[in-house]
Amino acid sequence: MPLQRYRWIALVGVWMLYSAFGLIATSLAPLTSLIEPDLDISHTAMGSIMGTWQLVYIFSAIPCGMLLDKLGARWALFLGGLLISASVLLRGIADDYWTLLLAVGLFGLGGPVISAGAPKVVTSIFTGSTRGLAMGIYATGPAIGGVVSLTLTHSVLLPALEGSWRSVMYLWGGLTILISFSWVLIASNPGFLQSQRSDDNAEAVPQMQILTRLIHDPAVILLLLMSVGVFLFNHGLNNWLPELLRNNGMTVINAGFWAAIPTMVGIIGSLTIPRLATPGRRFPILITLCLCSAAASILLHFQYEPVLFTGLFLQGIARSALMTVLILTLVELPSIGDKYAGMASGLFFSAAEVGGMLGPLTLGVLYDMTHDFDAGLHLLTTTGLLLAIGAVTLRKLAQQPQR
Repeated sequence: MPLQRYRWIALVGVWMLYSAFGLIATSLAPLTSLIEPDLDISHTAMGSIMGTWQLVYIFSAIPCGMLLDKLGARWALFLGGLLISASVLLRGIADDYWTLLLAVGLFGLGGPVISAGAPKVVTSIFTGSTRGLAMGIYATGPAIGGVVSLTLTHSVLLPALEGSWRSVMYLWGGLTILISFSWVLIASNPGFLQSQRSDDNAEAVPQMQILTRLIHDPAVILLLLMSVGVFLFNHGLNNWLPELLRNNGMTVINAGFWAAIPTMVGIIGSLTIPRLATPGRRFPILITLCLCSAAASILLHFQYEPVLFTGLFLQGIARSALMTVLILTLVELPSIGDKYAGMASGLFFSAAEVGGMLGPLTLGVLYDMTHDFDAGLHLLTTTGLLLAIGAVTLRKLAQQPQR
């Protein structure tokens, strides 16, 4: 089959892998009420476990990117899939804090390969207007994986699996292994393999030279700081949202369905908002998204359902596009452009996962200190307001002429 038509099949393969990424990344969130008493761990300990893979990600992102370039997308993404499946299978046999911590940490080795490999595959086989559409489609994968995890865990899977959270982990692991082998078959198309070899003869650029240039750009530094705030908000709230809702009086089943609202809203947002964020409208949209995150964390204090729904809706709007619009802003800075987009994106995710690690951990610590999530929500509100201030400042920096 010609690549022109086969590329959509390849996109399905990438989407499945990225969906498995989102499925496993959120798999602990609906199960905290079962895991904590089973392993005799606190909210603080659980928060540190949830943030472990992000810590590993910080240090593994650049080496994983190099591995991706060396092995090619076919085998690198297959390896990434096997690593994240091993992570979730090992969670199922964990018997204490440390074994669960190590199992979750393994996800930080496989995750970067998939998150870096997905856009690499899409940009190599799609061009023009279809590239934006394909990027939007594959970006829905983690959100849909999260919806499946949050909505089915308590309503379908636990009743069917006799209430065993370990069996849920084994199910997700087996599914991810199946998806990984499906990807290898999909990526065996000769036209697809040839498209992945198109950059083999590209001239190498010294990485330290690129890094030095990037870290001396004030706009880049501000973007990296903002990425920390965005991931602190997203990962902190995503991991603790089911427990936050349950703590406010919901049943575990209802909490799972309500926690899926931001994800479902985010699926629509990820297909629409980034495409609207053209250079002329990008910064107003970015500022609005930051304010949405702040407003969402304020409204989540309330139990009145219309107000709570509005907060979850705004959270979904913010989480759907903040990261994508920030990356678009980054790669279109005058000092970067297409030439340095790869290194800049790797640096972005390495910095962002600092927030990804601190978010779940900090909310867990604050809960154990105060016995509710109010302090954590106040922190997230402050983070959203600081992001809005950062976006205003970034607009001024980005509009300055390059020296």
